[in-house]
Amino acid sequence: MKNSLIQKYNVAGPRYTSYPTVPYWDETDFSYKIWTETLKKSFVESNNVEGISLYIHLPFCESLCTFCGCNKRITKNHSLENPYIGAVLKEWSIYCKIIGEKPVIKEIHLGGGTPTFFSPKNLEDLINGIFKSATKAANYEFSFEGHPNNTSYEHLQKLYDLGFRRVSFGVQDYSAKVQKAIHREQPFHNVAKVTFWAREIGYTSIGHDIIFGLPFQEVNDVIDTIEKTKSLQPDRLAFYSYAHVPWIKGNGQRGFKDEDIPKDDQKRLLYETGKQLLFENGYYEIGMDHFALATDSLYKAFQDGELHRNFMGYSSSKTQLMIGLGVSSISDSWYSFAQNVKNLEDYYQILEWDKLPVYRGHLLTDEDLIIRKHILNLMCQFETSWSDATTYFNEIPEIILQLKEMENDGLLIFGEKSLTVTDAGKPHVRNICMAFDLRLVRKAPETTLFSMTI
Repeated sequence: MKNSLIQKYNVAGPRYTSYPTVPYWDETDFSYKIWTETLKKSFVESNNVEGISLYIHLPFCESLCTFCGCNKRITKNHSLENPYIGAVLKEWSIYCKIIGEKPVIKEIHLGGGTPTFFSPKNLEDLINGIFKSATKAANYEFSFEGHPNNTSYEHLQKLYDLGFRRVSFGVQDYSAKVQKAIHREQPFHNVAKVTFWAREIGYTSIGHDIIFGLPFQEVNDVIDTIEKTKSLQPDRLAFYSYAHVPWIKGNGQRGFKDEDIPKDDQKRLLYETGKQLLFENGYYEIGMDHFALATDSLYKAFQDGELHRNFMGYSSSKTQLMIGLGVSSISDSWYSFAQNVKNLEDYYQILEWDKLPVYRGHLLTDEDLIIRKHILNLMCQFETSWSDATTYFNEIPEIILQLKEMENDGLLIFGEKSLTVTDAGKPHVRNICMAFDLRLVRKAPETTLFSMTI
């Protein structure tokens, strides 16, 4: 039965870090003026209530990992660090001028690329530069992504001193064969070292990112990776499905053949094996592909119904306004999305003109805002409801009919005016969200846009 369901529901679909998803943004109704107006509106509504979030994209990597779909610039030239930080701080200064008040920052996340490509001193200059025109919220949460091969004790100590308490390390898989295929060779010793350092310094949430479905990966590789992970006891884990989308990512994902990648039942076995081992070792499933110990803030947020999801992934707290700084970053005012240019030289040039480097976006309609709530509910709490006027929309009866087969397959349960995803349905939550995705339903993609749901 399980195998037949895998075959049945393994289709291309979004990961829903946003709604509408990026390929379905309506750029014709978007403008620079609209972005700044919704930005100011959201800031007024949220700054003194919850503060704002900052995502800062640091794009440089010394080598190319062939599983990665992030926007990056491969280089060993560290003289690029200072100009880039100067540009990010200029972008921030333009935002502060538009806002007109001193922002209260609740969340900062440094992503990449490889944030630890930058020296501890330059990261310090970046964060101190941000707070020349901002203040910290009382319950702020700062996090960053660290590469186990180049994260130093000084990196960890400096960022801790600047207020960072969360760090996630990219592990992927410990198999030498898999690591060679994805061009991410890092011994267990390196991961253990940075994990112990972070715990010694005082980080309260240490995360590891693991991927299933990588080229040449077998069940024993997943078992070995989870066993090694168990010995380090990270507070939270992202156990991601490898998204093979070489038509989007170009040559970076052509370092191995398509037939080298586990598919369908074989890939699902990797996930089910890893998930069961995580359960046995005290981890709880939190949202899609995420697990946490009961002591971690992500688990507590899930239990309290406060888990949130945005372009940075899952978060234990919500902010209405998230500003993305740096090349390719996406911002979210709740009412609209805006994405920065992806080319580094274009990013620098536009900032020279004293303009935000935004090149596209989407203004959310009233319908979008309702659908967004349902998809967030499903992705964060595995349930949603349309019991009042603010959550009901005319297509609900059609969605119920569309999902009846998934109900018959035991993947969800309908209440009188609600839907709950069962344990069996959690691996298929993306499929359930797709039924609510009216933009996708009304216009199926003519070309392959998304990775497979399983």
